[in-house]
Amino acid sequence: MTGRGVAVVRPGALTTVQDLGRPGYAHLGVVRSGALDPAAVRLVNRLVGNAEGAAALETTVDGCAVRARCAVTVAVGGAPCPVRVDGRPAAWGTAVRVAAGSVVEVGTAVRGLRAYVAFGGGIEVEPVLGSRSTDLLSGLGPAPLARGAVLPLGAETAVRGPVDAPPWPGPPDALVLRVRLGPRDDWFTPGALRTLATRAYRVSPASNRIGLRLEGPALERAVTGELASEGMVLGAVQVPPDGRPVVFLADHPTTGGYPVVGVVREADLGAAAQAVPGTAVRFVPVR
Repeated sequence: MTGRGVAVVRPGALTTVQDLGRPGYAHLGVVRSGALDPAAVRLVNRLVGNAEGAAALETTVDGCAVRARCAVTVAVGGAPCPVRVDGRPAAWGTAVRVAAGSVVEVGTAVRGLRAYVAFGGGIEVEPVLGSRSTDLLSGLGPAPLARGAVLPLGAETAVRGPVDAPPWPGPPDALVLRVRLGPRDDWFTPGALRTLATRAYRVSPASNRIGLRLEGPALERAVTGELASEGMVLGAVQVPPDGRPVVFLADHPTTGGYPVVGVVREADLGAAAQAVPGTAVRFVPVR
């Protein structure tokens, strides 16, 4: 084996390369993208001695497996899950040294949805607009992992020691989303706004990196006309014709034609990324 890299043995249901995204290009129709749980990817990067914005793997539900083509330090965080190296149990939430040729297996999430796998030196696929993130909506960045693909790694730096309790809150049992109403809250009836603030929703299995789709009471429109397409932001709560809110996540479209009743605080979106289908969701209006 030559060269620093990892080869994909099992890609899992959906595993992508993600860093902290490519902000600043919405005017070109390019969304930020990046890790859905930024705190988790920052943590695993710190554990292996990388800069917090280095590219890592984001797995969905059932993890992945890769073979190291060089000796490398690995850390797995985000959704708690079993980790194995060459079939033997390895630590989750701390740095593990892996020999060249070893297979690192990230198992199915025990809680939450998305695990993050950082490698010392970071994943060094070709950046696009300053980011190595996969954007599933536009197709920018590297393709989702496929069996046999090889991902290059950068040079390792000094590795931090293990930690006993990673400072990560873990997946939520119930999701509380602080939301600032507007810009189109006046398109909804007063009763609809009370419903949003007082009724519980559930995370739909149809959720993905584009948006957190919710099941529950419909929000009644006060304005029934069409809305001209306008800009969308991260955390926007868009309400399609069925009246069920959709919270836009990292791969959301940059424009949309359905009214936005409010915008969720960005600090709450990491927990939203880990909320499994059926998780209870409540909105709390804030100023």
